[in-house]
Amino acid sequence: MILTQKPKKQFFFISGFIFLLITGSIIWLTSIVMYQRGLTRQSQDGADQLELFVTYLQGVLKTYESLPELLATDSNLVSALLNPQEDQRIAKLNRYLETINSISDTADTYLMDKDGLTIAASNWQEERPFVGRDFSYRPYFVEAMKGQLGRYYALGTTSSKRGYYFAYPVRKDREILGVVVIKVNIDSVEQKWGHRGDNFLVTDPDGVVFITTRQDWRYHTLRPLAKEVRQRIIDSNRYPNTDLEVLSDVRKELDSNLKLVQLHQQDPQNKRDHLLLTRNMPEAGWSVHIMKDTLPIRENVMWVNIMVGGVLLLIYMMILLMVQRQYRLVELGLMRAKTRKALQRANEKLEIRVQERTKELTETNKLLRKEIKDRQRTEVALKKTRNELIHAAKMAVLGQMSAGINHELNQPLAAIRSYADNGKQFLKKGRHQEALWNLEQIGELTERMAQIGIQLKLFSRKTSGQIGIVPLHGVIDGALEILRPAIRKSGVQISVDLRPDSIEVMANNVLLQQVLVNLIGNAIQAVEECEKREIEIEAYTVDKMVKVLVTDSGPGIGEDDKAHIFDPFFTTKKSGQGLGLGLTITERILREMRGNIRLANQAESGACFEITLERA
Repeated sequence: MILTQKPKKQFFFISGFIFLLITGSIIWLTSIVMYQRGLTRQSQDGADQLELFVTYLQGVLKTYESLPELLATDSNLVSALLNPQEDQRIAKLNRYLETINSISDTADTYLMDKDGLTIAASNWQEERPFVGRDFSYRPYFVEAMKGQLGRYYALGTTSSKRGYYFAYPVRKDREILGVVVIKVNIDSVEQKWGHRGDNFLVTDPDGVVFITTRQDWRYHTLRPLAKEVRQRIIDSNRYPNTDLEVLSDVRKELDSNLKLVQLHQQDPQNKRDHLLLTRNMPEAGWSVHIMKDTLPIRENVMWVNIMVGGVLLLIYMMILLMVQRQYRLVELGLMRAKTRKALQRANEKLEIRVQERTKELTETNKLLRKEIKDRQRTEVALKKTRNELIHAAKMAVLGQMSAGINHELNQPLAAIRSYADNGKQFLKKGRHQEALWNLEQIGELTERMAQIGIQLKLFSRKTSGQIGIVPLHGVIDGALEILRPAIRKSGVQISVDLRPDSIEVMANNVLLQQVLVNLIGNAIQAVEECEKREIEIEAYTVDKMVKVLVTDSGPGIGEDDKAHIFDPFFTTKKSGQGLGLGLTITERILREMRGNIRLANQAESGACFEITLERA
């Protein structure tokens, strides 16, 4: 049926109005459903992230929770509390607490008597020590004096540094003599979680934010504080010099641990909701939160609405096309032949372009495969060259030590010849006991020469690079055995301190021995012209890692050279003493063993290199 022009216009007007009405209703319902689904999905993701963060916080606190209870049993603390006037005893206790504080990696460790007066502290040498200060007003002291483990978070009134406090009573015969306190620095929590992109907050029982991955949110509150609560916080000096401003307003409470809030810091013209998830940590008295911006949900809703609107528009256009088809059947009949020819020409052009493009892609694919093979061959050659460079470095070390090794072998050879001549003379004279003693000495010297040869053979051989469990003590002994001629020649005193003695690391035995030979050899050369010739090798465990420090008493490394010591061919040695590849090769070897090396903070003199390896 062919419609007239007037009914055609009426149809388009009415259909357009109905389309807008239906489309608006569908988009409105879609927005509500998608927004709710987005909130549900975001809350589930936030709950998983919050669980990880809470587990991490619990692990940090659990590490130090038992330390004050352990210290409270120490007889040194009990004696100091019973005799607080003995200056020598208190001075000894200060040094003891300083050592404990350094080993346990805590911020401060101090001892208070039952009146809250600090009688000894690990920071006794600092500009503002705790010794002589009264902390009886702190809640952790009050809890500890009740015989319980005291917990508290606050800014230090003396140091103005944030920390979490653990306190435990020191007893004798069930009588509480005082309280020992450790302060844990929790700044690392923000540093380790600040790069994850989500906003984590930790609040105290009053709702004050004291840990957050957003520094501008610190010491704000999630709800307005009552006057008495604010005054109590000010009186306790818990957060000095802070305004305790409100961070957000609750717009909608979805459940007890899930809220929609709006931040005060946002632009008033562009305020939007944030999803606030909460989980309590009753053992610490904290509430842990994650705040997630709902902007991604709104953007997702917007794109879904665009898609829904597009689909509806497409359907509407299809309907219009079907109607218009009735008007254009005649026109299409006339234009069909012409259109078919045009389409055929376009199709032929398209096929030609597809063939050309396919040919180009095929050629490009061949070039890419060839480049991949070239890169693989280059990587194999590079790895082989690196291994050869490492082996050449070991040969260079052996070459530098050749004079000492020759001397180390010539001495036993000369002694063997002398013992052999003496033995012949004793045999001629019938003095068999003396001849037997000379033969035993020859055997011991031969064994000593064999051990030198075995150690050099093990050091000079090529290694597959396979990583396994390696006893650190054996590697250090092997390196010192290789360097014994150089050590004896230079008159260097070497001390080895392993804590514990049975430390094992994940490494390659031969490569790790080369690393130590390089570092100790450099240290020997550094102290050759010094009056004090000492090298200290120490190792200790830190969590799942092992730290190995090689420290010398030499002149140290200049400030201008520190940034270049690991660069290839950079050296501060005299001409002929090295090519500047030792530290470069050492760094690459440790990197392949999942370790690293750095120049540690220097003392008054000398240099200290710190190696980090995985603990077995």
